[in-house]
Amino acid sequence: MSTFHINLHEAIYSLSDALDLVGVNHVHHGKRVAFMAAECAKALKWQPEQIDTLFQAAILHDCGVSNTAVHKKLAQFEWELEKDHCHIGARFLHSSSLLSNLADIVLHHHTHWEELQKIDIPNEVKMNANCIYMVDRIDVLVLGYCAKESNILLHREAIQNKILEKKGLWFHPELVDIFLDISQSDTFWLSLGSEHISGYVSTWVAHDFTREIDFKDLKNMVKIFSFIVDAKSSYTSEHSLGVAKLSRYLAEQFNLSELTCDTIEIAGLLHDIGKLRVPDEILEKQGKLTPEEYKIIQQHTVDTFNILNQVKGFENISQWAADHHEHINATGYPRSKASHELSIEARIIAVADVFQALAQDRPYRESLTPKEILDILQEKVAYGHLDIDVVSIVEHSLLDAWKAALLLTDKTQDSSH
Repeated sequence: MSTFHINLHEAIYSLSDALDLVGVNHVHHGKRVAFMAAECAKALKWQPEQIDTLFQAAILHDCGVSNTAVHKKLAQFEWELEKDHCHIGARFLHSSSLLSNLADIVLHHHTHWEELQKIDIPNEVKMNANCIYMVDRIDVLVLGYCAKESNILLHREAIQNKILEKKGLWFHPELVDIFLDISQSDTFWLSLGSEHISGYVSTWVAHDFTREIDFKDLKNMVKIFSFIVDAKSSYTSEHSLGVAKLSRYLAEQFNLSELTCDTIEIAGLLHDIGKLRVPDEILEKQGKLTPEEYKIIQQHTVDTFNILNQVKGFENISQWAADHHEHINATGYPRSKASHELSIEARIIAVADVFQALAQDRPYRESLTPKEILDILQEKVAYGHLDIDVVSIVEHSLLDAWKAALLLTDKTQDSSH
C-alpha cells in the first residue's frame, strides 16, 4: 500500500478553503471561528491537545454544508433547521480515521447548552462543541453588522449583549464570561480581518509536522470533500467517487505504478472541489448556460488547483485535477494547454470525467447507455478534445468502465483496497 508524506494541519487548512467557497460572501468563516475558539480556549487555559482538537473541529465545523442556499440560512442568528448540517458533517467525519475524533464535536456545534449538558458524551466534547457554537454565532453577528457598517468596533457592545442574553441557555456561562473578557480589547475584533486570520492559521499549520499517511487513510479523509462537492446537486451524487474509480481502473489498464494509481484516485476524488463556489442555480439549470454562467463554471478548475496546490505532497494531484477540462488540441480550459503539456494521468481523468457525467442523469438529459457514451467519447477524440489511447482502452473494456463509473463493483465492497 502506498504512503503519502503529508502535514495533516496543512491538508485540513487547505481543504477548508473549499468550504469557504460555499459561503461565497462569507470567506474565511471557518478560520475566524477557529481563531476565536482558540483564543477563548487559551484564556481558559485548556490543554494544548484539547485546543488543537478544538481548532481542527472549528475549521471544519461546516463540512456538512455544500449548498449555498443552506449557507445563507445559517447566516441568520436563528434557524429552525440549523442542526441538519451538523448530522451530515458528523457522518462525513466518522468515515475518516484521521478525523473521526471531531465527529461528535461537529454533531453538537448547534446544540443549546441547556440541552447539551444532559447528553451522555465526554465533558471535553461538550465544551469544544459549545465553544464553536458560541463563536460561530458571534461571527454571524459580525458579518451581519459589517454588511451595514464596516467598522466592527461600533457594534462590539451589541454583539456582546446578544451573546450575554443566551448565557446559560445556548452557551456555557464560563464560555460567555471569557468571551466578554477577551473581547473588551480592540485587538480581538480587529484581528478578525482576513490578513491576520490567514497568518494565525498559518502559524497553527506550522506547528504540525509531515507524517506518513497510508493511502487508505488519506483516501477516506479526502472522500469527505468529494461527498461535500457531490452533495451540492442531486444530479452529481457520487460523481467524484465514480470519476476516481474509473480513473484508477483506466490507470491500471495502462500498467501505471501502484503509487500512480493511488494518486490518480485521490485526484479523481478532488477534481471538482472548486465547484463549491458555483451557485446552486447554475449547476441545477436545465437550459443552456449563458456565456457569463459558463465562465463561472470554468472558474472551478482554477479554484481546484489553488486549493490543492497548497498541500505539500499534492503537487501531482493538484495538476492532474486542474487539467481535467484541458483538450488535446489546446482548446480546453483554464490554460488551453497543448497535448505535450498534458500528462497521461490528466488525460485519463478527463476521459473519466466525461464518461461518468454521461452515465448519470443531468438536469438537461437522462443517463446514456455505454454504447452512446462511447460514441460521444470517440466524437470528442475526432474533435481533438480527448486522448485516443485512453478512449481506446474504454472501447476495449466498455462494460467494466461503465461499472467502475457507476460504482457497480463497489456496492458490496471497495475493490480498490
